[in-house]
Amino acid sequence: MIRLLLIFLLPLALNASKILSYNIYDRTDRADVMITFDTPYEGVIKQSISQSKIIIKLTDAKIESAKLKKVSSKFLHSINITPMSGYTQIVASVANDVTLKASKTSDAYGLRLRFSSKIPTQVKKPASDSSNILASLPTKKDGEMTQSYYIVIAILIVGIILLLMIKRRASPKNRKEQQNSWLFKENQQTTSLKDNNVSIRFQKSIDNSNSVVMLDFGEQSYLVLMGASNILLDKFTDNKPVTQEDFESILQNRHQELDEFLSLKDETKEPLQAYKERAASISYEV
Repeated sequence: MIRLLLIFLLPLALNASKILSYNIYDRTDRADVMITFDTPYEGVIKQSISQSKIIIKLTDAKIESAKLKKVSSKFLHSINITPMSGYTQIVASVANDVTLKASKTSDAYGLRLRFSSKIPTQVKKPASDSSNILASLPTKKDGEMTQSYYIVIAILIVGIILLLMIKRRASPKNRKEQQNSWLFKENQQTTSLKDNNVSIRFQKSIDNSNSVVMLDFGEQSYLVLMGASNILLDKFTDNKPVTQEDFESILQNRHQELDEFLSLKDETKEPLQAYKERAASISYEV
């Protein structure tokens, strides 16, 4: 009878996988027991739970001798591996809220026993530095932001008004200066001729300090005595001198008149001013 039983159990013993080694890995959220076999393990895994213990049966698995290992883990306190008839028993001493999950490796040469908490622990992610910085920054109230907005708008309006006032004050002055020719002012330098679009048609010196000039300004030509003071002698619209001979002819005809002007300059200024006003009103029509 005994021989028949041995013959029946012999094929089972030959097909059983041998446990070569086991390793325990303690993690913050779990504890893993890795078991290595000499051949791919094809047996059945059974487990039962008693008070503070989980019993695992590995059918068709064998080990040479019993193994006991103490573990300083909050999930697994100790593990005891014992060879039994036709299977290997593993008794794990665990905490009350620990559960077991067994899984084989892809090649079945390894078996992982994972002990973890029944309630999954949530790992709190630390708040990012940028969030902390933004949270610590002071924020303005709505009233302060509205007040700042109004201040900026008021500054812009005042700046625009000042620019318009400066432009308005400068524009009439520039137009007046462009309209007033040097021909109607005394004691003005001849360097302003080009600035007012005045061109010299003819010019002749009478003495060291005086000269007669024919000027073109716009559509008219002016005969001017220039010296210590500028005197308008005559103006021409259509009957303008064209050649130097025409200019010399005008001077010959006004020789006596020019002598009177020069002599009046040395005597008194009042007769000279009266003559200037009379000469300014002269106009010739052709």
